[in-house]
Amino acid sequence: MSTERDLREALIVTALEMERAGFAVAKSGNLSCRFGDGMLITPSGLAYESTEPDDLVWMALDGTVRSGERTPSSEWRFHAAIYRARPEAQAIVHTHSPQASALSCARRSIPAFHYTVALAGGSDIRCAEYATFGTQELADNAVRALEGRRAVLLANHGVIAFGATLAGAFALVEEVESLAGRYLALLAAGLEPVILDEEEMRRVAVQFSKYKRFDR
Repeated sequence: MSTERDLREALIVTALEMERAGFAVAKSGNLSCRFGDGMLITPSGLAYESTEPDDLVWMALDGTVRSGERTPSSEWRFHAAIYRARPEAQAIVHTHSPQASALSCARRSIPAFHYTVALAGGSDIRCAEYATFGTQELADNAVRALEGRRAVLLANHGVIAFGATLAGAFALVEEVESLAGRYLALLAAGLEPVILDEEEMRRVAVQFSKYKRFDR
């Protein structure tokens, strides 16, 4: 069982990995994990390379800060809303990865043009309706678009993914970024992707359920 210190250190490790991947230019994005009946979340306005375990903020899911001297991420509302709505979510990663963010600016979902779309939990990766960052409206839009899914694009913004672990959630945002890049390449080439049908995507989901790729 992970201790509080383990979780704090894992958040920083994952944040640095996110930055190295080019998913968090200028400290964009944020991440969190469940802790007790609340969550540990990255602080606002602090470079990840300067973040220490004690800089992370412990919050209740109603937004009450329980410990921490720093201001929590401005996006704490959608982290809290997802944890309230999805008991299986143990960690959340939000990025501004370039390909997925570009696609989100067209407000396009990612259809089942490739079978690995099913890794996000369904036959597409939806694009949530636009709302101003840091608002409850954005949180509500994200939760709605995540129904039956583990990842979502945020219109004109970025990506959210959750998992049973931070490693799993980060692996999923990597997959979404890869899918977005391939989908954009098809569109740029003027090609119309062949979309896999619902029946095939259900078969794929059954196959993926044997691997637990994002539950590690």
